[in-house]
Amino acid sequence: MIKLYTWPTPNGKKISILLEELHMPYEAIAIDIGAGDQFKPDFLEISPNNKIPAIVDEDGPNNAPISLFESGAIMVYLASKANQFLGRTDRERYEVLQWLMFQMGGFGPMLGQAHHFRLYAPQPIEYAIDRYSKEAQRLYGVLNLQLEKTGYLAAGQYTIADIACFAWAASHANQGVDLNDFPAVKAWYDRIAARPAVTRGMAVLAERRRPLTDPTAKKLLFGQSPQS
Repeated sequence: MIKLYTWPTPNGKKISILLEELHMPYEAIAIDIGAGDQFKPDFLEISPNNKIPAIVDEDGPNNAPISLFESGAIMVYLASKANQFLGRTDRERYEVLQWLMFQMGGFGPMLGQAHHFRLYAPQPIEYAIDRYSKEAQRLYGVLNLQLEKTGYLAAGQYTIADIACFAWAASHANQGVDLNDFPAVKAWYDRIAARPAVTRGMAVLAERRRPLTDPTAKKLLFGQSPQS
């Protein structure tokens, strides 16, 4: 049994979707990042960067438990363990990892900034809104060019790279993006959204999410410790 410490954010959804696709038994444990659960000592033992998601797999390598943080590392671990969604050859694996790193290094962080400055910043900063909104458009354009050629991001098949990018693309409206402007992305998005495992993964803890209006919750969510 895998314990998944998570919250219904894009990075959290990446792991719940993958676990559902792999049909791996797991328990979802809520880490309420608006209430400061990510700063509790027990969670920091698993995720020292005080971020979700994290996992504990009691049946890890060499039959010993393992804990992991960072969503990309968790995805590679789970896909490797099941030998699925990571390509069938070394060449395909590197293609998948390349696009996973695209999500980890750019598609996620930049879209997160667009979302933040468009909706959550204490006061509007036009330079930041313009900068990150334009970068969001550029990144979706990169995605669109790739998907026009292959239909999926890597190795001509559905992989963890698609799952990772899909979970972030699910918030496209908050990022100032209209998927109709990117036809290949929209077709890809609709195809993935129709997968039953994706529906189940997206629903994990979804009922716990609430509008972010409380100043203390915003302080905790945006990286400050309870003592800051």
